[in-house]
Formats: sequence, structure tokens, C-alpha cells
Amino acid sequence: MRTADDLIGQALRYKSYWGKKGGITVSGGEPLVQIDFLIELCRKAKEQGIHVTIDTSGQLFTRNGAFFDKFNELMRYVDLLLLDIKHIDPEKHEWLTGKRNEAVLDCARYLSEIGKPVWIRHVLVPGVNDSDEYLIPLRQFIDSLTNVERVEVLPYHTLGIFKWEELGIEYGLPGVEPPTAACIAHAEEILTK
Repeated sequence: MRTADDLIGQALRYKSYWGKKGGITVSGGEPLVQIDFLIELCRKAKEQGIHVTIDTSGQLFTRNGAFFDKFNELMRYVDLLLLDIKHIDPEKHEWLTGKRNEAVLDCARYLSEIGKPVWIRHVLVPGVNDSDEYLIPLRQFIDSLTNVERVEVLPYHTLGIFKWEELGIEYGLPGVEPPTAACIAHAEEILTK
């Protein structure tokens, strides 16, 4: 099992490649699942002067109980969050991910309230979340936040389908092809203006 000190030591070996704005990015899966370890790792990174970014879906966020206390402690050591908003519509989000999006959107709002810098990331899935019906409300939501430094449109791809097949799991988006260049440009025009 790797310790936080092991990971910080490994990261520091590459510090000469980071440039002025580099550091570490913790992603997953979902890093907030291991919030206790994440707090330790990020605290130790900040002690070494390392810029810390967390890549999260925000799905675990709640303003209640021990998680909220731990989340606030974690935010003391985090410089930037990459926050995925997969769908602005709660029912469509549930269809796509298995969970509604209220926690994700509340996480975004809370990060805005505390002034924590965020990059919003939106995986563009043709026929699922690429129409103006969803892109315009997503843009309106983003405009309601005061901490968004960047919005990224990430085109859906099919590179991981073979993993599902190897595991014998039914793929949730059969037949969905990656978006066209025109579709991506349209989404970027709305979301990144």
C-alpha cells in the first residue's frame, strides 16, 4: 500500500517538469471516496509548496455531517477543482450515471460560495446532452457561479468499450458515436464563450 509520503516523494522527482503552474492532480475513479487519505496527501503536498488539483464528479458532496467537515478541511489544501457536470437535467443525469445531479450542482454552488477556483468539464455525448435544450441551461448555471476559470468540452469517445466487453458488462451507450467536429464547435460556442 502506498502512503501519502511515498506519493509526494514520487511527485517531487518530477518537479523540474512542472513549470511555474504545475503540481499534482488527483483523479480516479472518484478521489473523494478516499477523503481521509486525500486530506493527508493534499496537506503534505501543500507543506511542500505543491499546487494541488482534484478531478471530481462532485457526486459525493453533501453539506451534512462528517463529510462536510472533511470536505472543508480538504479545501484548505486544494488550489483547483476539475468538476464534471455530465448533464444539467436531473432525470437525464440519473439515466446517464445512475444518480441525480443535485449533489454535483450543489458542490459547484458551494465551491463558488467559498471562492475555490474550478474548471467545469462537460463530456459531450451525441443524442444525450449535446442539444441546445441542455447546453443553454448548463451555460446559464455556469454563469451563476463566480469561480469558474475555464469550461472544457470533452468529446465522448468509444475507446473503453472493450473493457466493458472483457468484464462481461453491458455497455450503457451502445451505438453512440463520438460527436462530429461541428457538434463540438457548437457546444464550445455555447459553453466556453
